[in-house]
Amino acid sequence: MANTEHLALLKSGAIKWIEWRSKNPHIEPDISAANLQGENLRGRNLSQVNLRGADLSNALLILANFEAANLSTADLTLALLVEANLIAANLSLANFRGANLKGAMLKEATLIGTNLRSVNLINADLEHANLMGADLSAANLKAADLSAAKLVQANFREANLTDAHLGYGDFSYANLSSAELIGAYLYKANLTQANLDEAHLSKAYLLGANLSDSQLTKADLRWTNLTKANLTGANLSNANLRGANLYKANLTGANLSNTNLRGANLHQANIQDAILSDRIES
Repeated sequence: MANTEHLALLKSGAIKWIEWRSKNPHIEPDISAANLQGENLRGRNLSQVNLRGADLSNALLILANFEAANLSTADLTLALLVEANLIAANLSLANFRGANLKGAMLKEATLIGTNLRSVNLINADLEHANLMGADLSAANLKAADLSAAKLVQANFREANLTDAHLGYGDFSYANLSSAELIGAYLYKANLTQANLDEAHLSKAYLLGANLSDSQLTKADLRWTNLTKANLTGANLSNANLRGANLYKANLTGANLSNTNLRGANLHQANIQDAILSDRIES
């Protein structure tokens, strides 16, 4: 439960809160399980604050500082967190459904099992964040930075990852079905056993990516750079690889039945034991 004194100070206004925090820099305020629904905390310094289980739904949190704060299991449904600082914050199992996190900083944040469905994360920084098992279905991550992020078993179904920075990200066992990944940067990303059925990956950069045993049925991979990519055992049936660059790609045992390979570069690609068909039309 929240410390009543700390909660009262937070609700007393920005000036008193700033003065109290500046005079007591070593105190980590306890606002856990507090009802802050709809509160205006714009620009407030909430770094290292314990907000575990707090209700911040519909709260105004634009430019707020939550660096290293504990927001695990908190409710932030429909909260406005535009350009908020959530660096290294604990957001595990929190509910952000429908929240606006455009331009927010979430570098090294922990978001294990977090609900981020339909969240606006355009231009957000999630570099090195831990999103294992998080639900990002229908989220907007256009131009977001998820470089080296842990995304094992995360759900990105129908998410928008257009032009996103996903290099070295670990998407193993993740669900990216019907996701928009047009122009996404996936250099050496790990997509082992990921579900990319009907995903849109045209002009994406997947040089050196690991797509072994992944599902790519009906995926759009037109003009995609798959140079040196590992596609061992991948299911590419009915996929569109028109103009794709598969130079030195490993397609051992891959399923390429009814796959469109018109104009694709297969120079030095390994297609040993791959399932092939004659289809090459557009």
